[in-house]
Amino acid sequence: MNIPKTDKKRVVVIGGGFAGISLAKKLKDLDVQLVLLDKQNYHTFQPLLYQVSTSGLEPDSIAYPLRKVLRKLNNFYFRWATVERIDPVQQRVITSKGDLSYDFLVLATGTKTNYFGNKDIEKYTMPMKNVPQALNIRSLMLQNFEKADDCVDEKERNALMNFCIIGAGPTGVELAGAFAELKNNVFPKDYRHLDISEMQIHLFEGGPRVLPPMSVKASKKALQFLCKLGVTVHLNTIVEDYDGETLTLKNQETIASKNCIWTAGVTGASIEGFNKDALVDRINRYKVNEYNQVEGYSNIFAIGDIALMQTKEYPKGHPQVAQPAIQQGELLAKNLKSLLVGKEMKPFRYYDKGTMATVGRNKAVVDLKRAKFGGFFAWYIWMFVHLMALVGFRNRVIVFFNWVYNYINFDKAARLIVRPYQPKE
Repeated sequence: MNIPKTDKKRVVVIGGGFAGISLAKKLKDLDVQLVLLDKQNYHTFQPLLYQVSTSGLEPDSIAYPLRKVLRKLNNFYFRWATVERIDPVQQRVITSKGDLSYDFLVLATGTKTNYFGNKDIEKYTMPMKNVPQALNIRSLMLQNFEKADDCVDEKERNALMNFCIIGAGPTGVELAGAFAELKNNVFPKDYRHLDISEMQIHLFEGGPRVLPPMSVKASKKALQFLCKLGVTVHLNTIVEDYDGETLTLKNQETIASKNCIWTAGVTGASIEGFNKDALVDRINRYKVNEYNQVEGYSNIFAIGDIALMQTKEYPKGHPQVAQPAIQQGELLAKNLKSLLVGKEMKPFRYYDKGTMATVGRNKAVVDLKRAKFGGFFAWYIWMFVHLMALVGFRNRVIVFFNWVYNYINFDKAARLIVRPYQPKE
């Protein structure tokens, strides 16, 4: 891999998401050799992927080169590679670009889409976990509307204009709201010869309410916003199958749609090579202690979504969102410094800053420890927090001006089919 040999301790970090980036930044002054491995050469701000999918932002607004993010670090190396497995005995990482030894290994691989074993749903629905997948959704949406504009068969046209989103967590709710805004404000101007009222947006949730991770108050408020926007919400509804054209529910009801997006669940992006006790099979997360050490290993750590730290407050592990990942990365940097000088490590304590989700223009919900509210003020807070959390000043400026333009003009400017999507046969 062309990484120079060194007498310094080598810290290998796998994954350039929120956890990996926060850790690497805090290791700036540590006298180690730091190597970051990722299968992409950029960091993705995943909370805004849905805006790329719905033409609100271009992908380079929410992606930032990893080398640029960490270019001020000393003795730092980045390698664009896929990690295939770990050899803890030999302390080696086996990748698509070669092998690499380590003194300390940090797993920050995040999650991947979980289809719960349904092969047809995996084959035909659209996931949204990375930039290429978000662009696929954008292309499919626009391609289908172009087809609908010259389609004479009513049933075929309805299938092209129907959108089904499976999973009403934050991603599903935000995506449904964004599609509704396209229906209400953008598509009537673009497709003047289509009856846009025929466009249907269906949001499916297996549980009794939308936004299950948030408060009941936030869920009720979000449901009100969605209904007001024209989204059809199906609660306590299980999607059983999808063949690319027809969605089948558990009660055998069917809905014709050629736009089906899966946001119903994730599973840990685990790597082969560890003993069975280290990994929880059902959710593919590594069991870690209060210092984020993987069970059974003293020099291997897991942080962020891939880590399962069970505490009294969080018996099922911390929420798989940005803040726990960032906080674990920052603390682990301090603990690695302590290890190198023989000091004791500090246990992780999660500080919950609250959760939030946006449903559309002037509509959002926010859960804080001492307050729960929704509406315009919540939407303003959501925008400010996400804007400040973006990596890079340029990205903040671009996203801010895009949002201002979209707000003033009731428009979304990135309606481009740059890379046509080819549905699976």
